[in-house]
Amino acid sequence: MNTRAAQHEDDGPGTTGPQVVRREPVTTAVVRGHVPSADLRDFFDSAFGTLGRVLREQGVTPLGAAFALHHGTSGEKADLEVGFPTDRAVQAEAGVVAASLPGGRVAGLTHHGAFDGLGASWERLGTWMRDRGLAQGEERWEEYTTQPSPGMDPRDLRTELHWTIAD
Repeated sequence: MNTRAAQHEDDGPGTTGPQVVRREPVTTAVVRGHVPSADLRDFFDSAFGTLGRVLREQGVTPLGAAFALHHGTSGEKADLEVGFPTDRAVQAEAGVVAASLPGGRVAGLTHHGAFDGLGASWERLGTWMRDRGLAQGEERWEEYTTQPSPGMDPRDLRTELHWTIAD
């Protein structure tokens, strides 16, 4: 998990599985969408292309890995924001707007491997939260800590999963 913005709350030092941390809100630049599952890849490609251009033009610096913040439960369409944590708020332009990643208590784990296995990792985290009596919040996000590249082994991908805890 991103320890720069988090403090571990349980499961102790050396934990490799799911854990709870306390996070501070983080300023972000995002593109929002309500996107059918079949169109997610095109949405991500378009959004990240636009984000890169707008951030460069405005001199806004990304401070971390790309992410996708999901609102509510999964359905036929994803209600999400994709973007980057930034050093300051971006001026709204070309669908890019200022936003933030949530603060507070968050459960998380690291997914190792291809993106098509993310569903199973989200299930694992959800089960882990329920087993500990942690109420699942409406917001959860994926932080793409390893940038995919052509020809790379998908087993080398790392994605941090974060799920807010409703207190």
